[in-house]
Amino acid sequence: MVTESTGSGLEASLAIAVIGLVAFFCQWIAWRVRLPAILFLLLSGLLVGPGLGWIAPDELLGDLLFPLVSLAVAIILFEGALTLKLQEIRELQDVVQRLVTIGAIITWITVAVITHYIMGFSWQVSLLFGTLTSVTGPTVIMPLLRTVRPNANVGNILRWEGIVIDPIGALLAVLTYEMIVSLDKNLGWIHTLELFAMIMVAGTAIGWVAGYITGYVVRHQKVPEFLQNIFTLGVLLFAFVISNRLAEESGLLAVTVMGFVMANMKDVKIEQILHFKENLTVLLISGLFILLAARIQFEQVLDLGVAALVVLAIIQFIIRPLAILVSSFGSNLNWRERAFLSWIAPRGIVAAAISALFAERMTSLGYSEAQYLVPLTFLVIIGTVVIQSATARPLAVALGIAEPAPKGFLIIGANPVAQAIGKVLKEQGVRVLLADSNRANIRKARVDGLDVFYGNALSSYADSAMNLAGIGKLMGLSTQSELNTLACMRFKPDFGEQNLYALVSNYSAEDKHQVSDHHRGSLLFGNDLTYNRIAGILAKGGEIRVTGLTDEFTFKNYIYQKDRIAFPMFAIDPKGELHIFTQDSKLKPESDWKVIGLIQKHEQE
Repeated sequence: MVTESTGSGLEASLAIAVIGLVAFFCQWIAWRVRLPAILFLLLSGLLVGPGLGWIAPDELLGDLLFPLVSLAVAIILFEGALTLKLQEIRELQDVVQRLVTIGAIITWITVAVITHYIMGFSWQVSLLFGTLTSVTGPTVIMPLLRTVRPNANVGNILRWEGIVIDPIGALLAVLTYEMIVSLDKNLGWIHTLELFAMIMVAGTAIGWVAGYITGYVVRHQKVPEFLQNIFTLGVLLFAFVISNRLAEESGLLAVTVMGFVMANMKDVKIEQILHFKENLTVLLISGLFILLAARIQFEQVLDLGVAALVVLAIIQFIIRPLAILVSSFGSNLNWRERAFLSWIAPRGIVAAAISALFAERMTSLGYSEAQYLVPLTFLVIIGTVVIQSATARPLAVALGIAEPAPKGFLIIGANPVAQAIGKVLKEQGVRVLLADSNRANIRKARVDGLDVFYGNALSSYADSAMNLAGIGKLMGLSTQSELNTLACMRFKPDFGEQNLYALVSNYSAEDKHQVSDHHRGSLLFGNDLTYNRIAGILAKGGEIRVTGLTDEFTFKNYIYQKDRIAFPMFAIDPKGELHIFTQDSKLKPESDWKVIGLIQKHEQE
């Protein structure tokens, strides 16, 4: 077994390889079933750790385990903070502020009380456990939001809470621990207050300086683009470590402030940095959850008994709704939004990491029940993730706060070709949004009843003003091929490369004159249909028409007709799913399908 001799390089490398492979399969399964990956990561960690005995994290990493956990959590929080833009939350700023202060205190105190009386823990350990459950975390909130797709009010509140509450929860844990130590050693309350001031000053100051310097370097291209990710990661880790040296556990606050500063600096392009950190975060989260779960002992979980399930139920059904009720009082949130917020508060990686850290410290102080902090915390994590992941989407739909599935199209261009395609797609129940800077095109499209955005879809204004609810694909139909390509590159992180399509103005058989598919997306409708040809056919009386297929009138019959030429563009299957004909597609519509295509009569040639 790996854990018996992880001191050798071969066995240690095998253990790490197992973690990497298991992490991949967990993420893949989560993607397939649309549940947060944390659930499968935790279960896998329990399997390869105490279950099969393949991995023993303390033997595998030794004294490096907790420093690596701390650095990984810092990167995760920084990545989340990079998405915190003030313009998204101004109207709900008071709700978020109360939720991460008053709401966190309510959760902390009430959880401590029920843990003391139900679990029989000492007040010291109960108060510490209360701080661990006050955090939610972006590692579970973000995947859940992608699956549920709630409206902007709910989504922004949950995202901001999950990111901001993590360093606050860590700060509460540190202060609670120091308060316990101070009282045990008769140091008094002054010591705790001094520590709080040092953490706030050190974390905020170092985070702001690190964020400003990094943003300045990126904005003025002082570092080449291919080195910006490494530079940012280096500054991030340095700021985290230095902040912790000045004031213990202030590093999480520092990296959160650093990310927030960069996200809100003017003219700082963080898209590439954010994309790199997102990929790195997936890797770190996967490894961390498996390692931390592998440290749990089944005997400790069983020793918790039914009382632990009672604590979980009270946290889910009473404490969270109470925190939301108080925090949202007087806001413009409706009762449906408040009800959903009251249900969603899954715990994540910070709760897991902090519980492992302080369980060791409290046990060394003589609090024997502290050994149950980790299994109890993981029980809350698994319980909240399972319950909320399984019910969040149905609940959001039932409450009417879920955005429609992202099956619609953002169409670059509102020219006659884009209008014709947009109209027929809208008639088939597909949401389309046409974006163009040409006022005449926009005016004509609006008269035809199409949703439009007047402006450049690549502008910073579009980032905040363009409503992409229900939209998950892009079609570049502009007469400017370069604009179509740039749009595909801009929206690739949002929609995914497989959902990007572009129409060329004129087709060239020579590769040196074509934009790479990697940048442009899939070539719409194949080589036979360019923008100029479609526009010419429409100008001569051609039309884009919907045709139903039957057993008698097959797709082959649709293509080959004596009196006209049909160019298939889209197909709709019996389930209502829209498929697109591209240069590389091998679509073969069958009976009961509908085909949307450009029809050209022979006399129009």
